[in-house]
Amino acid sequence: MANRELVLAGDIGGTKTHLAVFSTRGGQLHSEMSATFASKNHSGLLSVLKEFLAGQSWSIEAACFGIAGPVIGDRVKTPNLPWVIEAKELRHALKLESVHLLNDLEAAAYGIFTLADDEFCALNSGARQPSGNKALIAAGTGLGESILYDDGSHFRPLASEGGHADYAPRNDLEIELLRYLIDRFGHVSYERVVSGPGLFSIYQFFKERRGLEEPKSLSEKFAASDDPSAVVSMAALANEAEICVQSLDLFVSVYGAEAGNLALRAKALGGFYIGGGIAPKILSKLTDGTFMRAFVDKGRYRDFVRAIPVQVILNDRAALRGAAYYAACIAQ
Repeated sequence: MANRELVLAGDIGGTKTHLAVFSTRGGQLHSEMSATFASKNHSGLLSVLKEFLAGQSWSIEAACFGIAGPVIGDRVKTPNLPWVIEAKELRHALKLESVHLLNDLEAAAYGIFTLADDEFCALNSGARQPSGNKALIAAGTGLGESILYDDGSHFRPLASEGGHADYAPRNDLEIELLRYLIDRFGHVSYERVVSGPGLFSIYQFFKERRGLEEPKSLSEKFAASDDPSAVVSMAALANEAEICVQSLDLFVSVYGAEAGNLALRAKALGGFYIGGGIAPKILSKLTDGTFMRAFVDKGRYRDFVRAIPVQVILNDRAALRGAAYYAACIAQ
């Protein structure tokens, strides 16, 4: 695997920043040191790196960071953080010639190739075509999408900002949800629905527009938590509150529908992957059929998408590993 023996990798999201130093012994990635930081507690990536590397004397040869945001000219202005990240500045601070920035879904796509078979859960077996494109969707703080095109020798991930495309409702309930979100946000993208904050927006829709009751026990959990979406999903999975059950059901259905849209756009006959931090936490819901029913509900193209293998990535460090893989093997 390795062209370089020791690399620094990062997965920078709106909520958390994961950093690690990887070695490449025996042609495999091995995490030698890692840490997770609350992104909002830092003024920028350099501040996090300074804390992470304090007192260390690693002989790092290259670095790569997957970042939730568009990478334009080796520079990223993160949409969910007040950060500006520039590769030139990082090269100077880290004293490295090779420092690269990737979109986080581009990094996660590279990460797919570093994972073992038991780090995936199949939602649909399908009929994989060895020469077909692949695609990846990932909901977390935001919604990321990537297409992996087959160039005849390798799969090449393409960065995308597809999660910010217009949300398209499919039925009366979703049309009502769209109107509710328009009143709140103006423009409504898929990320406004299929993300951690999106799940809580769905919950608020059911409470405020549909009049579903919020149990007192749930109100108390919201008051004690800084992650209301996690409260909703946990209550739904435990079947503790009908409003949460319906919220998660709608969330997963829209997630599946947009995943099917991406599969069509990519012609992803080589396989479709679901990544991000949310999917492993709601795996029991993803496997109950709700996601796949929406995924294949494409009219005349139902049979086409039904043939696509669909897998959930269980390793929530796929983007971190993908950044390390890029630094060790791809970057020049």
